[in-house]
Amino acid sequence: MAGLFGALGIASTGVNVHRKWMDAVSDNITNINTVKRTDEDAFQARYIIAQAADYGTGFNGVQVGGAVLSGRTEGRMVYEPDHPLADEEGYVKYPDIDLGSQMTQLMMSQRGYQASLAVADRAKSGYESAIALGRNA
Repeated sequence: MAGLFGALGIASTGVNVHRKWMDAVSDNITNINTVKRTDEDAFQARYIIAQAADYGTGFNGVQVGGAVLSGRTEGRMVYEPDHPLADEEGYVKYPDIDLGSQMTQLMMSQRGYQASLAVADRAKSGYESAIALGRNA
């Protein structure tokens, strides 16, 4: 990514990671009310692992190192005897996902996404200025 357009390449890696983070958080929020039977695993929140790219290869920036599930399959047991998935005691299982935490993560990922786009925009403006200077020389 080094070279003339290195800043654009690095900014694009940040855009990609933050987009995937937003996708994961959106999926978690979407499934916050997913109901399961008590003998099934609850929906597990997904989290994105971001890591620095290998600087030894000449590639700079950040990349998605993977995604992990919360591991909390027990969920929250809720008494809803009228629910079609309720067990004989009237319980169903909801995911153990905190909406406040997910909304905070969504705001952080959006801000990171916006910051990466701002870097790309500023780099583009700098490149355009350099080209304009070259034309006038």
